[in-house]
Amino acid sequence: MSSSKPFVEFNNVWLAYNDELLAQQQFAVEDINLEIQRGEFIAIVGPSGCGKSTFMKLTTGLRRPTSGQIRVNGEEVTGPLKISGMAFQAPSLLPWRTTLDNVLLPLEIVEPHRSQFKAKKAEYEHRAIELLKRVGLGGYERQFPWQLSGGMQQRASICRALIHEPQMLLLDEPFGALDAFTREELWCILRDLWTEQRFNVILVTHDLRESVFLADTVYVMSKSPGRFIVKRDIDLPRPRDLELTYTSEFANVVHELRSHIGALRGAQGVATTKPNSAPPAVA
Repeated sequence: MSSSKPFVEFNNVWLAYNDELLAQQQFAVEDINLEIQRGEFIAIVGPSGCGKSTFMKLTTGLRRPTSGQIRVNGEEVTGPLKISGMAFQAPSLLPWRTTLDNVLLPLEIVEPHRSQFKAKKAEYEHRAIELLKRVGLGGYERQFPWQLSGGMQQRASICRALIHEPQMLLLDEPFGALDAFTREELWCILRDLWTEQRFNVILVTHDLRESVFLADTVYVMSKSPGRFIVKRDIDLPRPRDLELTYTSEFANVVHELRSHIGALRGAQGVATTKPNSAPPAVA
C-alpha cells in the first residue's frame, strides 16, 4: 500500500448509539482501525446487523463516534461531509421531479453550488445530461421516476450522488434489489466511472462476487459489535471484465472470503485491529 497520507483514517473508533447502551458497554462497532488511500475502492461485507451501515454513517459524519477519531482528507470529521456522495439500495428519487431535476438536486442544496445554481443552471444541466448519457440514460432526462425501471432509477441515483463531483462515493447495497443481469451491468458502469475519475469508493454489500469484481480491497466485518476481522487485497488485474467472474482465480477469492465469514464470525480480534484494546470508560 502507498506510504502517502491516507485519505480516510479510523483510529480506535467505538460507537454506542445512546447513553443507556454505553452504560451497558453495548457497542454497534468497536475498535475500528482503518486507513484508505486516496482513490482506493474498498468493499465491506459481513452478516446483517454487523455495523456496515453504521460504518458508512461514521465516515460521512452522520454519526459521531463515542470514542476515537475519524479523519477524511486530513481533517477530523465533526459533521456531515460536503465532499461525499451517497447512494442506497432504494433510489429514493423525488416522484414530482424529472430525472434531470433529481440529479441536479445536490447542486441546489450543497455549497458552493447552491449559491451559484441560478447563474450556472445551464452549465449544471449540461453536466447532468452528459452524466446521464454515461450511464445509459440519454433521452430520459424529462422522464419521471415512475416512468423508469428499477435499474434506471438506480442509475439516476448514482448520477445524483456524483453530480457535485465528490471526492468520495459511499454505496450502501446499491444493487441489492436488482436482477442479476441489471446488477452486473451497473457493476460495469460503476467500474468505468471510477476508472475515469478515481474518486474514493466505499461499497457496502452482501454480494461477495460484487465486492471482488469491483474493489481493490475487501474488508470482512464480524457480527455485532462490528469490527474488521479480515482484510483481503484483490490482486486480480484491471480492467476487469465480467468474463473474469467465471474464472477459477475469481472463484477462489470469493470462496476464500466466504470461508472467512463462516470461520471468523465469532472471532474476537484480528491483525487489522488492536488486539489489546479496551472499550472507552463510561463517563
